[in-house]
Amino acid sequence: MKFILGKKLNMTQIFDKDGNVVPVTLVEVDDCTVVQKKTNEKDGYDAVQVGFGYKKRLNKPEKGHMKDLGQFAVLKEFKGVFDYNVGDKIGISTFEEGDVVNVTGTSKGKGFQGVVKRYNFAGGPASHGQKHNLRTPGSIGALGPQKVFKGKKMPGRMGSNRVFVKNLRIVKIDKDNKIFAISGAVPGKRGTILEIVQK
Repeated sequence: MKFILGKKLNMTQIFDKDGNVVPVTLVEVDDCTVVQKKTNEKDGYDAVQVGFGYKKRLNKPEKGHMKDLGQFAVLKEFKGVFDYNVGDKIGISTFEEGDVVNVTGTSKGKGFQGVVKRYNFAGGPASHGQKHNLRTPGSIGALGPQKVFKGKKMPGRMGSNRVFVKNLRIVKIDKDNKIFAISGAVPGKRGTILEIVQK
């Protein structure tokens, strides 16, 4: 398994060798440093923890955990048995053009939304005699149980979810600027930290 962390930049389009337009997302991929290695004997599972980005100030627990490896803004853990040791760097050369990857990130937060936007409800009819009912959810419970069942689709916070997108292709790699051009759309806004994994 190959993995790396990146920061979403923006979407654009490029042309492949046949002249077809390919929509891509540009992701800035800097070197990740292995901060901690977990083993099944000591921790109960195998994994490596990597650091990404830069943070100006660290508190004492963070300084003790990262030691002299760097001041990382993000720490992420990847489960599995790897040959990496603490202090090793994982760079852009780990991946090649054409690799098929899975991308995980946090989607855009859209705040408190109604059911029409959140769940694509049709709303009430906009006919004559309608009043204050155009975008309402309608009945939310039955007469018998006299309660609202858990999981009912209702207004609430929308977005800011962990989203997993499978089978995206690395169309182009700019090693000088450390940028991946990944086919299609990936979750999040500009600046979102993404986990890029090839199983």
